[in-house]
Amino acid sequence: MSVTGTQEAVNKAGRDSELAYQKAKRGRELLRDVEATITTNQGYNEGAATTARTLRSLNSWLTSNTDRNTGASGANASAASVAATDGGSGREFSETLLKSVLRDVFEAGGEPTMLSVGPYNKQVVSGFTGRSQARQNIAMDRIQATASLYASDYGDLKVVPNRFQRERDAWVIDPDYMSLSYLRRIRYKDLAKVADSRDGFMVAELTLCVKNEAAHGLVADITTQSSTV
Repeated sequence: MSVTGTQEAVNKAGRDSELAYQKAKRGRELLRDVEATITTNQGYNEGAATTARTLRSLNSWLTSNTDRNTGASGANASAASVAATDGGSGREFSETLLKSVLRDVFEAGGEPTMLSVGPYNKQVVSGFTGRSQARQNIAMDRIQATASLYASDYGDLKVVPNRFQRERDAWVIDPDYMSLSYLRRIRYKDLAKVADSRDGFMVAELTLCVKNEAAHGLVADITTQSSTV
C-alpha cells in the first residue's frame, strides 16, 4: 500500500488517518484471502527459494466423514502435501447427502454446530423439504424464504452462507476442533520511503490447525448453479 503525505494531511470525511484506514482495509482483505485459502483444495508446501509456502487446506485435511462423487473419480487426499481429487460437480445438494455425512460424524464422536455453504447452495438448504412441514408466524409484509438453522437428528447446525468458499463444497464443522495457528500475527511493515509517500505491506504467518479431522464432515462435488439457468 502507498499513502502520500497529501493524503495523510488533508481532512477526510469518516476517518482521521488515511494510513490507518488503509491498514484496516488491507487487513480485512488478507483475512478474506485466508478464509478462501482454508476452504480451497490444496495440500501443504514447505516452500523453497522460488516456491511460496502454502498451508494444508480443509479439503486436504479431511479423510473421513466425506461424501465425494467417487463415480467421477472424487477421492480424499492421500497425503498432507496432496489436494483432494474433485469428482465432477453435477450432484444436487440434498438432505440425504447431508444426513449421511452427519451420521458419519456423529458415529466418529463429533458434535458439529455449523453448516457452511456457498451462496447458491444456501438457497438449496432453505428449500429442504423439512421447511414445508413447519408453521411460522410471519408479518403480512414479509416473505420468509430462508433457513438459518438445520435441526438434525444429532444436534442443531447453524447454516452459514460463505461467499469465499468453493460453491461445490458443503462443510459440516465443529469449531472447537479447528483453529488458526499463528507464527506471526497480521501486522503492517514499512518499506523504504519514496519521496513524499509512505509505502508498506501487510504480513502474517499462519496455518490451519485441525485438531481432529473426524470431528468435521464434507459433502463434496455438488451442483454450483441451477440447471435451469
